[in-house]
Amino acid sequence: MSDRLSVFKTYKLYVGGKFPRSESGRVYDVTDSKGNWLANAPQSSRKDARDAVVAARKAFGGWSGATAYNRGQVLYRVAEMLEGRKEQFVREVAEAEGLSKAKAAAVVDAAIDRWVWYAGWTDKIAQVVGGANPVAGPYFNLSSPEPTGVVAVLAPQDSSFLGLVSVLAPVIATGNTAVVVASAKAPLPALSLGEVLATSDVPGGVVNILSGATAELGTPLAAHQDVNAIDLAGADAELAKELEIAAADNLKRVLRPQPVDYTATPGTDRLTAFLETKTVWHPTGALGASGSSY
Repeated sequence: MSDRLSVFKTYKLYVGGKFPRSESGRVYDVTDSKGNWLANAPQSSRKDARDAVVAARKAFGGWSGATAYNRGQVLYRVAEMLEGRKEQFVREVAEAEGLSKAKAAAVVDAAIDRWVWYAGWTDKIAQVVGGANPVAGPYFNLSSPEPTGVVAVLAPQDSSFLGLVSVLAPVIATGNTAVVVASAKAPLPALSLGEVLATSDVPGGVVNILSGATAELGTPLAAHQDVNAIDLAGADAELAKELEIAAADNLKRVLRPQPVDYTATPGTDRLTAFLETKTVWHPTGALGASGSSY
């Protein structure tokens, strides 16, 4: 009896809840820290980026309109599914980042815990950053946060999984939809995350994951008129400057790249980075200083 041939994994993009190959048909070699070939990853094109924005915009209404509690349940479900596929992600992270199995396992555990952490914030952030404002007049003045819209996320280059989760989870926890450009040199954990999201009650289009050259994909996303904000975590200084200029055309919110320890417990900065504050005025019923009312 002949030896059985292994079935190699075919990595694909995750766009609109589906797994297309790149529109361009291109792929590129992904290697481990020692230069050994791991897989062929799709090299996304500008057309793929535009398709991802269309999918994200289509999904925005339903996702932003869901209750915060429901979004928390969905994010927690992602953590559950990752827990069940931990062994796969430990292997992929170890290969991608040149870590021992034990250190990769710690990274994956931290990433799962990060999903749970942000799941817990979905129905609490509004109370932290919103509320009633004191005003000199017979009015209630209430501020409440709302999602910005479609957010392009350039994932960190060196933290292929924990860093990815740390920049993606807060975007969708607050009701935004995301177009993610995975780490160019280590995209496999991100592409596998798409498979988890597809089976975790996350509606199609809420998260869209592209692999390829960061500059090639970041440029059209920064200039896209239907992208409301961009996180430049995975851009170097030169690219970040170019993308900031492009983003200014439609006044996108821009989160600049900064040194981040992704192993540390995050604050609320990334939760609030892509929220807009809506303020509503409403009469209290008092008509004057005498205290008369109706």
